[in-house]
Amino acid sequence: MNQQSQTSADFTHYQKLVIFILAITQFTVVLDFMVMSPLGDIMMKSLNITTSQFGLSVSAYAFSAGISGLLTAGFADKFDRKKLLLFFYIGFAIGTLFCALAPSYHILLIARIVTGIFGGVIGSISMAIVADIFSLQQRGKVMGFLQMGFGASQVLGIPIGLYIANSFGWHIPFLWIAIMAGLIAIIIAFKINPIAKHLEMQTDKTAVQHLWHTLAQKNYRAGFITTALLSIGGFMMMPFGSAFAINNLKITNEQLPVLFMVTGLATLIVMPIIGRLSDKVSKFRIFTLATILAVIVINIYAQFSATPFPIVLLTNVLMMLFIMSRMIPSMALTSAIPSPQDRGAFMSINSSLQQMAGGFGAMLAGLVIVQNDRFAPLQHYNTLAMIASSIMLVTIFLMYRVSKIVEPK
Repeated sequence: MNQQSQTSADFTHYQKLVIFILAITQFTVVLDFMVMSPLGDIMMKSLNITTSQFGLSVSAYAFSAGISGLLTAGFADKFDRKKLLLFFYIGFAIGTLFCALAPSYHILLIARIVTGIFGGVIGSISMAIVADIFSLQQRGKVMGFLQMGFGASQVLGIPIGLYIANSFGWHIPFLWIAIMAGLIAIIIAFKINPIAKHLEMQTDKTAVQHLWHTLAQKNYRAGFITTALLSIGGFMMMPFGSAFAINNLKITNEQLPVLFMVTGLATLIVMPIIGRLSDKVSKFRIFTLATILAVIVINIYAQFSATPFPIVLLTNVLMMLFIMSRMIPSMALTSAIPSPQDRGAFMSINSSLQQMAGGFGAMLAGLVIVQNDRFAPLQHYNTLAMIASSIMLVTIFLMYRVSKIVEPK
């Protein structure tokens, strides 16, 4: 397979295979991170932990992922991207297995840190692979397919995980993810070709010099700041989504899997459409419209108390669709900023900031949200929504700057 970017809108057979493998890899990594939110109510009650402790368990993954990404950024463009993907994905599978075997909260916390060290780098490697193999005109569509991993995790993964957790305990969903990841690692090893075209453009800079060179680029820094604020605003409300739905909106444990499944199915259907639109229409305009609509729906949702399930379902679907519709054009635009020889380092730093900013958002959420006892309604969820909305509105200006940087390309 020639690794040069294709100018045609059509994908080759190998490109389709790469999209499928990256999407299913994304499915397991996203599921591992996202399953913490729907399991939140179960875990807080079974482990007898507070909202701030649960927020820390979510942010521990994110912070370790961010630090890992920074440490590997200088080396990211000095190796075959397939080998990097395989190494970190195997480590992710092992870390998730440790989560499944964790007997207590503190051991779980350590296991989440280990999982984050490996799992947090996978997304950046995948984005670098996409930028190497696909042209900018194709990337919106590719990002749409990759984001289907998010939708699939909600349609299949999270409802099944919740059912398993309700029946056998919260440990078992992590065991299930670890087994899936192990099987996918075997597929990566035998089906993905070496991705090393970028090595022909390398200079003699050391890893530290390469990292510093990437950080020193003004245009690159614009992308980093935008990504960080996108993550804080986008992930701030997620960790306590299930606890808010059960304790405030008064949906049942049986309705919760349905809520995630329908929301994920809607995401699965709409994301490829948004991806194609972002290739044909202005990516920045789609991002702006989706952001404004997301802010409106988030603030409506956060004001709900006990609410009929159909209304909760409809609002949740709209909220998630608008949030995810921001991610596809923003990822496509950001991926176009770096030069080919800097892509691995740029994506690693970008992913690190994304993870750490998301971890900061989760930790902040844990401090803002208060719950008097394990069965009491969450307090200050509407305050959290207003903070997240303010940050999301700022990202419109930042994404405009990114679009102007990418426009000449």
